[in-house]
Amino acid sequence: MAAPRPFVEFDRVSLTYGEGESATAALDATTLSIEQGEFIAVVGPSGCGKSSLLKLVSGLLRASGGNVVVAGQEVTAPIKIVGMAFQNPNLLPWRSTLRNVLLPAEIVQPHRAQYRRDKRPYVERARGLLRTVGLEGFEEKLPWQLSGGMQQRTSLCRALMHEPELLLLDEPFGALDAFTREELWAVLQALWMQRRFTVVLVTHDLREALYLADTIYVMSARPGRILLRRRFDLPRPRSLESTYDPRFVAALAELRSHIAEARTPVPAFT
Repeated sequence: MAAPRPFVEFDRVSLTYGEGESATAALDATTLSIEQGEFIAVVGPSGCGKSSLLKLVSGLLRASGGNVVVAGQEVTAPIKIVGMAFQNPNLLPWRSTLRNVLLPAEIVQPHRAQYRRDKRPYVERARGLLRTVGLEGFEEKLPWQLSGGMQQRTSLCRALMHEPELLLLDEPFGALDAFTREELWAVLQALWMQRRFTVVLVTHDLREALYLADTIYVMSARPGRILLRRRFDLPRPRSLESTYDPRFVAALAELRSHIAEARTPVPAFT
């Protein structure tokens, strides 16, 4: 019996922005595979194509070469099974916390039609997500009335509102102070352990990558390639105390050495 296909597959994927002499190669011969329910992180030098990789997975961009496959289907347009959160929470300033979280239910099919027929299950789900991340009682607050960390919690809830199978995170905690960032690591880990959706996290923070992910991909300088796939079987649930564990410290040192190697540009694939 053939082994099941990975949930996300990149087969020698390339991506080029622009044309002619102004063309910029962002990714070159990028190959990776992600199992359903896996939490992976992608790290590498600035400008190596990490965010471009997320756009390809979501279908916001099409590959210049190679194939991107999600859930057994080649990605040729934006897909509905994705939730996304970014460094900037991008909350709508005129909507309350609850109504920001409800937004995907209003626009993503088939939820849109179901939401129009009966809002109550979606409101209950949104309230439950906010309760899970510690925002019970803040449902009617506007974004300006929330701290940065609270806004990012709201953004995570919004990304999970339509129960996506795949969560894409692009530096979601990069703009937060260290204490809030570490607090949200625990929040995200708890959400993932409870629901086991597939997660692709792009981050510059190696501690964050090791705290949250089980598999880490290291990318080269532009044009980005996968230099290393490394699985770290560190016990869960992880805590800040875990970051002082000798196994965590050794894994962090190993990752740092690979990042130093990744800063050396790789010749374009021919």
